[in-house]
Amino acid sequence: MSKHSAPITDNIDLGRIFGQLMDHRVFILSVTFGFALVGALHAILSTPIYRGDALVQVERRSSVSPLGDLANVMGDPMGGFSESSTAAEVEILQSRMVLGQVVDRIELDTVVIPRELPLVGNFIQRRQIARPEFINHRVRLADWLPERIAIPEALQSSSMPEALKGGLALPDFLGSSFAVPGFAQARSAVWGGETLRLGMLEVADHLRGAPLILTVQEAGRFVLTLGGEAPRELGTGVVGQTLSFEDGAIQLRLADLQAAEGAEFTLVKRPRHSAIRQLGGRLQVNELAGRSTGTGTGMLRLTLTGPDRDEIRRSLNAVTETFLTQNVERKSAEAEKSLAFLQEQAPELRNQLAAAEDNLNRYRVEQDSVDLSSEAQAAIQQFIELESRLNELEFQEAALAQRYTTSHPTYQSLLRQKNHLQQERAELNARVNDLPAAQQEVVRRTRDVEVTQAIYVNVLNKMQELEVARAGTVGNVRIIDSALVGDFPIEPRKSLIVVLATVLGGMLAVGIVLLRGLLNRGVEAPEQLESVGLPVYASVPLSDEQKKLVKRVKHRRDRKAREVFSDVLAHRAPADTTTEAMRGLRTSLHFAMLEVDNNRLMITGPSPGVGKSFIAVNLATVCAQSGQRVLVIDADMRKGHVHHAFGGSSEGGLSELLSGKQRLEEVLRSSGIDNLDYMSRGTAPPNPSELLMTSSFSDCLEQVSQRYDLVVIDTPPVLAVTDAVVVGAQCATSMMVARFQVNAPRELQTARRRLEAGGVVVKGAILNAMEKKAAAAYGYGYYQYAYR
Repeated sequence: MSKHSAPITDNIDLGRIFGQLMDHRVFILSVTFGFALVGALHAILSTPIYRGDALVQVERRSSVSPLGDLANVMGDPMGGFSESSTAAEVEILQSRMVLGQVVDRIELDTVVIPRELPLVGNFIQRRQIARPEFINHRVRLADWLPERIAIPEALQSSSMPEALKGGLALPDFLGSSFAVPGFAQARSAVWGGETLRLGMLEVADHLRGAPLILTVQEAGRFVLTLGGEAPRELGTGVVGQTLSFEDGAIQLRLADLQAAEGAEFTLVKRPRHSAIRQLGGRLQVNELAGRSTGTGTGMLRLTLTGPDRDEIRRSLNAVTETFLTQNVERKSAEAEKSLAFLQEQAPELRNQLAAAEDNLNRYRVEQDSVDLSSEAQAAIQQFIELESRLNELEFQEAALAQRYTTSHPTYQSLLRQKNHLQQERAELNARVNDLPAAQQEVVRRTRDVEVTQAIYVNVLNKMQELEVARAGTVGNVRIIDSALVGDFPIEPRKSLIVVLATVLGGMLAVGIVLLRGLLNRGVEAPEQLESVGLPVYASVPLSDEQKKLVKRVKHRRDRKAREVFSDVLAHRAPADTTTEAMRGLRTSLHFAMLEVDNNRLMITGPSPGVGKSFIAVNLATVCAQSGQRVLVIDADMRKGHVHHAFGGSSEGGLSELLSGKQRLEEVLRSSGIDNLDYMSRGTAPPNPSELLMTSSFSDCLEQVSQRYDLVVIDTPPVLAVTDAVVVGAQCATSMMVARFQVNAPRELQTARRRLEAGGVVVKGAILNAMEKKAAAAYGYGYYQYAYR
């Protein structure tokens, strides 16, 4: 290891990061604009979602009948209806009982899906864009061509038939029409203004969810096809007629059909539970809180979303009306049950009253006449009161039995009252038994008549009251606001989508740039090379003129074409900044090679594509221009391309010399530049490393060193093969080429170690293809190249 080596650290350089962003600003702006454009298209083409709302009030207590306290009529000893639970009403609103009635009421389980053009179909229908006329018709070539093609007089001859002189008639097949390719999908799509309105669609349970494809024909006719994995045509029909398919499993009637021929609609009768679940997913019910108290107000806000404003309005109104109806029916259920009970008791009481009156009249006739004492008359009145109260308690017990069990405190209180009255009646019977026998019988029979009559009249009165109460029941739900759907959609939020897409695109582009910069830690300044112990002899800028000399060549062993230079930049553009940098490198190497053992200079690099051949050829050219006799040897017998720079071929070069097929004089070629010769790589051998290790290569170098002032040898990459180590052992000076933002410092350090392990001392490094980039400027200082 060289004593100049320094540890390599990975520190976060904010200046370099900012410079990378500046260097790739075009890429960042392009990606950001692309995402913004995609976001705008998505916002425009997306189906708008609207929201409607309605307001319902759930009152805490039921309404009161004008007859007075309905609690007594209903038999509720609590004194009135109990407060309703708003939370329970919310659950009822979202129950399958309510939503199922809504689905049946407005047929939400029936769906009509028009066939749309991909991506833009929904937008076309919303904007009411009419179908182009050329899509609706077939093309006839005869409409565009003349009936006969005239033959010019210059082409007519005397031997030509007279029929041909009048012109050439077109074949008959040109008069037939044909469909334009690519228009089939547009013909079957539904465009703006085309509608289908169903009158009826009933299907059997096993066909629910199956698609029925309706294809429009001329004159209001259509074809119905059962879709699925194996589509099957069911038959044809006419608008306005009730049609039956599949032995009555499908009943269909179209109320209206306004569409072009070929348009397709898909009819689906969804399962009822699926329609209910879909409606419930779009419906939200929230209780409004009081502005001052913050507690529940019993006001329920119903919101429903969807793409169809008319469907939202109809569905919301159906939900509120169905909820109101079931609430009224639920509130009148108790009155109906009590009325039914009384209606069953009234005939029996009437019969009992008639029988009691007959018994009393028959006894009076038998006994002529019996006068009642004041005590007996008082006992009869007490009997009437007790029996009336007991009868009232029996009615209340029947009503409580529908609500509570016998262990409920209210039910137990009623039973205690009933037992107390029964005890009083037993005591009254005991007093009546002390009266004379005739008066006892009259009292008992009179009691039966009076008590039965009072009970019967009371039952008739209650029946009338319950009839009025049932008719006047309005429930504890009231619709405050009917459904109202907003004019503007709530989704998509176009501005937000565009902003988010733009931000996402910018973040993605910046992330890609930073990730590439993080993964590609190539050298950007001479200081980085010096930190690994490699003195920098020259920094060669990337030449725009050199880009014009690059061509793509595909080698038989390469999977893809490589870029190689096809001319010598130093000879073609001597005033270029790159050429000037080469002159500076020539000067530095002149002093570095004053005290070395030989005049051989090896140019190598850690990896392919760093510009070793470019440096070797152009350095040799500027040295030759200074009066030195220079030879360039292409020692990369695998993929060398020095011969491309001089317009020659690779055959007849170093490999042929080392294998003994040709002599030195035969492989040396003139470059066309004064004082500059070159030796190509030759035919690619199977054992290039072994050929370089032979004595023939050493003898070759000894001979060319005597003939030329400078021998520049281009070698393969150090980290790829061992050829550079073999060549470097016979060269007094070795230079490492590193490419700007390509070779990492660790990579150069590894290559130098491999050369030193073979006894090759790297004199220094050349930083090739330097660019004026903001990342390098902010991170390591800015370098400006100019030819003065």
